[in-house]
Amino acid sequence: MSEQLRSKTIGILKTPNDPRVCLLPKEIKRLISEFDLKILFEPDLGSSLQIKDEEYVQAGATCLPRETIFKDANTIVSINHTFSEGEMKKGCKFIGIFNPLFHDSKFAIYKDHAATVYSLDLLPRTTLAQSMDVLSSMASLAGYRAVIIASELYNGILPMLTTAAGTLRPAKVLVLGAGVAGLQAIATARRLGAIVEAFDVRKSAGEEVRSLGATFIEVEGYTESASAGGYAVEQSKEYQEKQKELIHEHIASANIVISTANIPGRKAPLLIETRSVEAMKAGSIIVDLAAEQGGNCELSKNGEYIKHNGVTILGNSSLSADIPAAASQLLSNNYFSFLKYMEKSDNPDDPLLSASKILDNGEWKHPHFIQKLQPA
Repeated sequence: MSEQLRSKTIGILKTPNDPRVCLLPKEIKRLISEFDLKILFEPDLGSSLQIKDEEYVQAGATCLPRETIFKDANTIVSINHTFSEGEMKKGCKFIGIFNPLFHDSKFAIYKDHAATVYSLDLLPRTTLAQSMDVLSSMASLAGYRAVIIASELYNGILPMLTTAAGTLRPAKVLVLGAGVAGLQAIATARRLGAIVEAFDVRKSAGEEVRSLGATFIEVEGYTESASAGGYAVEQSKEYQEKQKELIHEHIASANIVISTANIPGRKAPLLIETRSVEAMKAGSIIVDLAAEQGGNCELSKNGEYIKHNGVTILGNSSLSADIPAAASQLLSNNYFSFLKYMEKSDNPDDPLLSASKILDNGEWKHPHFIQKLQPA
């Protein structure tokens, strides 16, 4: 069966407590003109970005109440859907960013309503999927924002400053995890004049870290997997112990720590123990971007600021939402590219669509869910 959207009605909904918008008027206009789609949107969809409903109407979309959109739309798109049983209808298609491998329990309601669900954060990290890669888009912004927030919270300055009254030493920033978020954090901290060190279990990350002017911290004995898609994989107990000790030494001397390490579908690796936090100087800052999945810091709580022994710890896995205009611009291009790809695909086994599909008319399709939730 083709995955095409032609003759379909797409509904765009706001996500509660998230100012980002998944489709902007420019991309909506392109979807309507290129694919003859009918697009409905919830009132005040772009209010967080100072985009008036009239701009969406001028792009060709129709403004309708949320309950009407659920009734009339064949496909619902949003950032991260939060629905009640009364809103959903049977057989609807949902496209969003769900972090499904970690939050798999929330899909029961979709199965019960025979829904088809795509999660864009499941897309493979391939060249073909680059324009749809919501993870890279949001991670890049989160890495940048983490450094900006940390610099505001820090009681010193990041660059070296020489004055007649004396010289202020540059801040030392430690970045844990050198994926997209980590590399952007490194680049931002270096631009601001900090001394930057970075750790990543993947040896292949060392070259990128050094190219940005940071020092790469390496632990011997790492195991890599070609099938991990560029992500880190779980390591041996011996390696983890050596890793903890080396990281502890570097954390103790850092003024700011940005942690970004995540393993898809698993609890985030513990990299910053309580003893490490207590070894930091008062006034130091930790920003934990892995807080949603348990955190890299033992003391992190997602969405909260915590003070421990004079160290401020921010756990936040959604820092891109702090800069919604930039985030929405990237997301709108990501969603447009995915919808365009879906429209043009006539292959039911398309590798990108298959990889991102969780449910098909209420039947589990992703291996994670088949193995974990499918009745024996």
